[in-house]
Amino acid sequence: MMADPARGRRWLFVATILTGSFLLFLVQPMIARIALPRLGGAAAVWNSAMLVYQALLLGGYAYAHLLGRLSARRQGLIHLSVLITAATFLPIGLAARAMPASAEPALWVPYLFAISIGPLFFAVSAQAPLVQRWFALSHPREDPYALYAASNLGSFAGLLAFPLLVEPLLTVPSQRWLWSAGYVVLIALVLACTRLLPRVARRQDGVAIAPDTRQGWRAGQWLTWMVLGLVPSGLMLATSTFISTDLLAMPLLWVLPLALYLLSFSIAFAANRTAADAITRYAPVTLVVFGGMLMGGFTNASPLALVVAAAVLFVASVALHTRLYRLRPNPRHLTGFYLAMSTGGALGGVFAGLIAPIVFDWTWEYPILIIATGVLMPQTFLAQQIAQLWFARRGRYVVPALIAIVLVVLVILSARELGGSDEGRYLGVSFLAVAIFGIISVGRRAAFVGVLVSGLLLFGGLQSLALSLEPGARVRSYFGVYTLAEAPRRRRLVHGTTVHGVQLAGSPKRERTPTTYYVPGSGIGQVMRLAPIFYGDAGRVGVVGLGTGTLACYRQQGQRWRFYEIDPAMVRIATSGHFTFLRHCAPGASVVIGDARVSLSKEPRASLDVLALDAFSSDAVPMHLLTLEAFDTYGRVLAPRGVLAVHVSNRYLDLVPVVAAAARARGWHAAILNFTPDPFEEDASKSSWIMMTRDEAVYDAVTSRASNWKAIRPRDGFRPWTDDYGSILPLLRF
Repeated sequence: MMADPARGRRWLFVATILTGSFLLFLVQPMIARIALPRLGGAAAVWNSAMLVYQALLLGGYAYAHLLGRLSARRQGLIHLSVLITAATFLPIGLAARAMPASAEPALWVPYLFAISIGPLFFAVSAQAPLVQRWFALSHPREDPYALYAASNLGSFAGLLAFPLLVEPLLTVPSQRWLWSAGYVVLIALVLACTRLLPRVARRQDGVAIAPDTRQGWRAGQWLTWMVLGLVPSGLMLATSTFISTDLLAMPLLWVLPLALYLLSFSIAFAANRTAADAITRYAPVTLVVFGGMLMGGFTNASPLALVVAAAVLFVASVALHTRLYRLRPNPRHLTGFYLAMSTGGALGGVFAGLIAPIVFDWTWEYPILIIATGVLMPQTFLAQQIAQLWFARRGRYVVPALIAIVLVVLVILSARELGGSDEGRYLGVSFLAVAIFGIISVGRRAAFVGVLVSGLLLFGGLQSLALSLEPGARVRSYFGVYTLAEAPRRRRLVHGTTVHGVQLAGSPKRERTPTTYYVPGSGIGQVMRLAPIFYGDAGRVGVVGLGTGTLACYRQQGQRWRFYEIDPAMVRIATSGHFTFLRHCAPGASVVIGDARVSLSKEPRASLDVLALDAFSSDAVPMHLLTLEAFDTYGRVLAPRGVLAVHVSNRYLDLVPVVAAAARARGWHAAILNFTPDPFEEDASKSSWIMMTRDEAVYDAVTSRASNWKAIRPRDGFRPWTDDYGSILPLLRF
């Protein structure tokens, strides 16, 4: 049987798009990971990286759009020249340039990313729209938009490949060379594609795409494409923030929303419309029911929360991208279509990733984008009986009035119960009403949006609004949302579902009492109480991670304390008066704002006697603080008899093997204290602290004071993390 030449040519275009998209989404986390040790883990670094990616992606799509004005062969030659010119920047990596002391980081960091990967990222980012246009020119009777599904499958694979395969198995130099080899393969595939391009333009009247009324495009259509690209992009980032802030603080969680977002394109743009149409039909019900569940925290801190949030994002993205697919223009306007969609995607990222943390004190972008999704997604009546209900003479007035009256009454009753002992009394009735009315209103957009807004208010929106209206109750930064709560005889700081600090109230003694992970019986409590014995009255103490400043209350007269904190908002909380640990216990302590590893690298040698690392018990684990190079920095800044205390309490990761491997590699003596508080001990938390020192006498003195110190043993076969290698997959708790 002879092979079908047309089928082989089709797969060549598909392979080219898959390869380019795979490389594009593989390089994003890879370069950011390479940048961590040099630039630190500040939010500005990640934001700068994303801004550069989005700008380059827009530039690539604009370049593909402008290139479409030329003949097919000239497009191919020019793009090959761009790819080959960009290849002079291989192997891919970060330019070896140090930030000048006078430079502004907000400008210099994007500059560094741009000169390091800009040409390569720009060339690859143009791949998907350009190759699809070439496919339309060489296959005029086939729909090129189906290849966009292949493009996003490649992106999906590249995104998952980094945390699951590339990072665990390869060092950074190997990753760089692997990506570079893939880039060379891409050039070869593009060259093969250009040989199939027609020498003269062909008529496209027979292309099996949208109806003739959609073959052109106007400014209004361009704006519609942009908005339909903006909302799901913003919702993807808002979902990541919402989950990690209010539901689950789990590593690698950012991968899931982005992966589902990419997968939604593959379904929405697929040639087979069965899955896309089915999901789109029932997407409004999913949105109105489960969107409210998330707002209400019904699944708070449970695996079900992740499933519900993922379902809402996925069906919403499929529905909006399906509408985009239905509005697609003639292939001759294909690059303009993707340029508009990419512009919207970038604006959605700017809104959810940069503007929202500044403007809002909570993750308000999530319900806002949920409502926008309800306004934009396609809707059809779920049953003929429901349609007849709405179109009946009385139904068009009675049904919406009944829905409005019931929901308004429920909102008023729920608002009256806020803060009372009967809070949530009407929750079950409200949920049932929203679910029933939501199903009935699908197909009548105004009524549906009204039910959706009511559901969001009933299930968490009113409580969040009340907190936002209360001065000083909540603080937001790029690192999360912090809620300050006053309770009888105590003050609490909560980050999502994680308690970051508790201060007792009622007397000066209670206000100076260490709580939570830092009580006297904990590992850090024992180390701090022994510090005056080992280092005298002039001991020098450093703490990475300020929190509410609880550890400051171990300070003794004459000791010099210094805190290292990455989040300026946390510094304001600890010094504003709500928490008084710093003011009352260590008024002279200095606070250094910035990435701790970068800050410590600038400290004089042997300038600390005790260093406490308290940066690994929350959502984001800064891997660059646990590499061998990081421990070399700690060893340099600590005196020869100094003690390093590492807080490894974590719900999702077992960090002990990382610290144990580093201790063995660098010759530290290390022991762990797993502390379980007495049931009657006030506001004490379970904690795990590892004590490390290079002085055997100090090690023996600390561990002999309490029998619950246990020497840690490295895990067989576990490699210590370095700046070139590290993976959290072997450490996940299941």
